[in-house]
Amino acid sequence: MQELTIPLQGGRPLYEQIYEYLKSEIQTGAMKAADRLPSSRHLAEHLQVSRSTVNMAYEQLASEGYIESRRGSGYFVTGLEGQLRIPAAPADSRRKTLEAEKTMKVDFSPRGIDVSTFPRRTWGRLSREVLGGENSELFGNGMSQGEPALRRAICGYLHAARGVNCSEDRVVIGAGNEYLLMLLHQILGSVTVAMENPTYKQAWRILSGMGCRMEPVEMDAWGMRTDLLNRTEAQIVYVMPSHQYPTGIVMPIKRRMELLAWAGSAEGRFVIEDDYDSEFRYKGKPIPSLQGVDAADRVIYLGTFSRSIAPAIRVSYMVLPEQLAEVYREKCGFYASTVSRVDQAILARFLSEGYFERHLNKARALYRNKHEILLQSLKPLEKWFVLRGEHAGLHLLLQERPELPFVSEQELIGAAEQEGVRVYGLSGYEIHSHQPSTVLLGYANLSQQEIREGAELLACAWGRVFRGN
Repeated sequence: MQELTIPLQGGRPLYEQIYEYLKSEIQTGAMKAADRLPSSRHLAEHLQVSRSTVNMAYEQLASEGYIESRRGSGYFVTGLEGQLRIPAAPADSRRKTLEAEKTMKVDFSPRGIDVSTFPRRTWGRLSREVLGGENSELFGNGMSQGEPALRRAICGYLHAARGVNCSEDRVVIGAGNEYLLMLLHQILGSVTVAMENPTYKQAWRILSGMGCRMEPVEMDAWGMRTDLLNRTEAQIVYVMPSHQYPTGIVMPIKRRMELLAWAGSAEGRFVIEDDYDSEFRYKGKPIPSLQGVDAADRVIYLGTFSRSIAPAIRVSYMVLPEQLAEVYREKCGFYASTVSRVDQAILARFLSEGYFERHLNKARALYRNKHEILLQSLKPLEKWFVLRGEHAGLHLLLQERPELPFVSEQELIGAAEQEGVRVYGLSGYEIHSHQPSTVLLGYANLSQQEIREGAELLACAWGRVFRGN
């Protein structure tokens, strides 16, 4: 394949658009098994983007198994016939989708990050040094839990930054939280799992798809309601106490202690702590982890570098309680690690030599600036909305004021789209929808100008909606 014409637009990271386009072409069968992709240099020149942008898209596709690298020949589409085929949308539907995307001036996606912060030079230098070393063992089979150097570096970082108490023998490294949740299912079995409502739907889908019985538990201003939790038959609780996704709630110490008390009140109970977006906090000091105050050793801690470094890194980690670490070694110790030993070696040096801390400081400063610009730009909307979750993370929420006539989320989303702005409804994250009309605004992958422009367009769009009522 010599040419690929990929429509690139503003509002989302370019590597993500390239990745999604190619993934769709492979899934629908437009690109066949053994088709050769253009070289990263050729495609970068054709699309007029940086070569690293194309490389990030290719690496993500390769990590998910859609393409494979052949030494000296480039990237080729993996054979998926008979295993995966997503029907193409009707022509009219595709045309409408493309037309809608072309009219979007600003996309407030809560999932994006600013990939311009990725430390390309440092990462590239460490890559060259790791690959240029004399350690031939690096190219052999590694430990199933992950490389000891990386696990030690993660322990050091977590203890210093998040107050986590762990040792390297309790850390498991995997390619994404999805893989780690599948390992947890092997360890725990098909148990009953309680999750916050609204919640991180991907985790809900994975756990329920593996046979776990799921129990949604409502939240209040302090997080999951433990009085309602006590009425369930749950053995496992999945929470995001330091920055709940998507509500942005930070769980106070009293509620955390109630959760730990619940876990310690019966054998076989554990709390999964997903430390989502804990690195980015804009008011006060970082909130210590729940695991750090767990005297009974009942917390399973999950973290990832996908948000703090780049999605293409695909390195997540899990800290297991001692008793579960032993079960892991018995039941899952034969699994091969899903993360390249080379990538682990690079990341270990990135952490242990202080580059990660410097990168985080740079990213925090950038996101804090964008965060403040968004807050300032949203002031004209405060007569219609209450701001939520604005002290941490990479998105915030606008909740319709209760004293105003009711306007549905779909009306708000539709009015925004007419002005060329994409926003996201909170109801999409709920198991049972009952919240006031609320929209999420992510800002990480937007420029300062796009943030200001998007807020102005929302003020125009929603001004018409509320004045019409």
